[in-house]
This record gives sequence, structure tokens and C-alpha cells, in this order.
Amino acid sequence: MPREYIGQNPTAFQRRPHLTKDDAWIREFLKTAKVGHIATSVDGQPFINPTTFWFDEENHQIAFHSNISGRIRSNIEYNPKVTLEASELGKMLPSNVALEFSLQFRSVVVFGTARVVTEPAEARRLLYGLIGKYFPTLQAGEEYREITDKELRATSVYAIKIGEWSGKENWADVADQSDEWKPLDGKWFEYYRNNT
Repeated sequence: MPREYIGQNPTAFQRRPHLTKDDAWIREFLKTAKVGHIATSVDGQPFINPTTFWFDEENHQIAFHSNISGRIRSNIEYNPKVTLEASELGKMLPSNVALEFSLQFRSVVVFGTARVVTEPAEARRLLYGLIGKYFPTLQAGEEYREITDKELRATSVYAIKIGEWSGKENWADVADQSDEWKPLDGKWFEYYRNNT
């Protein structure tokens, strides 16, 4: 019978607690993860959107941006509760039983409340933080033009105040194998180590 999650905090009951990572690991992962997926929901309809993002560590929030109008902004204005997921995938891990097939992964899930940033100075700071994460060697006013008022009016900048988060890492060399079935031929471990 499935576990009851109603009324529990979003990070309750980790299925594989030995994979759970601490706050310091989560912070470092968020600083380098390349793509996040923002989940919103309106009228019971989930919506997910891939995006670049910046972990504003000083203010314990996630910054990202989208078009000035669109589903993300509409959903957040209607229901500011959001989730961000970021992950990194490694090698595929074959097994000799179906239940144990796996893959190497690192992931963080953030639960929080998003808001549209309307104050221009704050929006600029968050956008420069975002640009700095992905293009750390380029400087505003040197290699690229500083953000203009016109550009600010053409984008929506968001800040997700982090309520809770969880991190997991499974970077095992091999998946669990069963002694209830013949061993998997070693060629498959080598194949998936070299081809994923």
C-alpha cells in the first residue's frame, strides 16, 4: 500500500535515505547545475518549464526569468507555490533483474514561493547574477552592454524564496545485482560504462 503524504512536508519520507545529501552539498550543486525545471500548477493542471537559473545564496532564493507574458508568469501570479528540479545524469547501470536497473544521478528539488521581481535594481542584480553564473568571464559594460530599462520591460524576473529542499546522489559504479538469477555478463557493464 502506498505511503500517505497528505499533510506532510514536501521532503518527508525519503525512499532511499542513504542517498540523501546535506545542505552544503545542495548549495554547491545549485551553484553549478546548468538547467532547472520549474513546476507550477493552476486549477489542478501542472506545468513544467526548463530554464537557466541562479542560486542567490545570500538571500536563499533562486532567480530565473521568462518572457514578459506567458504561462509561467500567469501561473505564478495565480499560484506562487513552485518547485524547481535540477539534475545531472551519469552512466546507465544495468542489472540482472528488472527492479535494479538504474543510472548515476545527482539531483536537487527545491520547494518554495515565487514572486515577480518588480523593483528595477533588484531585477538587474538577479539578472547579472544569472548571466555571471553561465558567462563568468564576461563583464557588463565591457564585453556586453549593461541591462537597459527597455530590456527589463521585456522580461519577467522571478525570485523563488526557498522553503525546503532535498538533494540526492547515486554515483555507484554498478547497480545492485541479484543472486536469484544468473550474473550479468561483464561485457554489459563495460558497454554501458563506455556508451552513456
